[in-house]
Amino acid sequence: MKKHIPNIITSFNLLCGILSIYFSFHGQLQLAAIFMALGAFFDFFDGMAARALGVKSEMGKQMDSLADMVSFGLAPGFIVFHLMLDSHTLPNITFGSVYIAPFLAFIIPVLSAFRLAKFNIDTRQTDSFIGLPTPALSLFVGALPFLITGNWSMQVQWLNNYYVLLVLSFGLSLLLVAELPLFSLKFKNLSWKDNALRFIFLGVCIASLALLQIGAFPFIIIFYVLLSLLSKK
Repeated sequence: MKKHIPNIITSFNLLCGILSIYFSFHGQLQLAAIFMALGAFFDFFDGMAARALGVKSEMGKQMDSLADMVSFGLAPGFIVFHLMLDSHTLPNITFGSVYIAPFLAFIIPVLSAFRLAKFNIDTRQTDSFIGLPTPALSLFVGALPFLITGNWSMQVQWLNNYYVLLVLSFGLSLLLVAELPLFSLKFKNLSWKDNALRFIFLGVCIASLALLQIGAFPFIIIFYVLLSLLSKK
């Protein structure tokens, strides 16, 4: 029975991604973002469960990638698509009654597929990452509906701009497949010497969330990339 536990957790990740897409289609983007974040929660624990139970398998690896493609590739793509569709500066380019410009948001799922496939065959990514992990992109994107329509809306009106969203979509997508070495949050022990970078990052995350709440997530992802690059230098 224990060999099925990680795959069951992965299934919850997949279900969260499906629900996120469903709520995107119904214009409930904040709820879509919440389910995407729940998917990231389950994604974190399925790998932990597999390691703890000693039941890693090729089946689990492929299942995890397929679930991640839905939750962290398709789901953020649909959120950005609808944000673009509702933006004030949407280009008036149509095919019949369909606006064409928002479809550029689907660069996110396309390059997410490349990122996940690359991760599965890249032996360099056992203890670290090459390129931005798809859950990190989804947390960045998931914060956008809250920033644009929530308490932060007056301070970040520039986010409700089609061209800003387009640049973010392409920038984040290119980070997925870029040859950037990024540290992982996998702790092999709790010593400061072996995990100083991880402890610093987690400390900044906690402080940022306390101060900025939902607005912290884009900052955290940017800080993660910069800290990884500075640590390598």
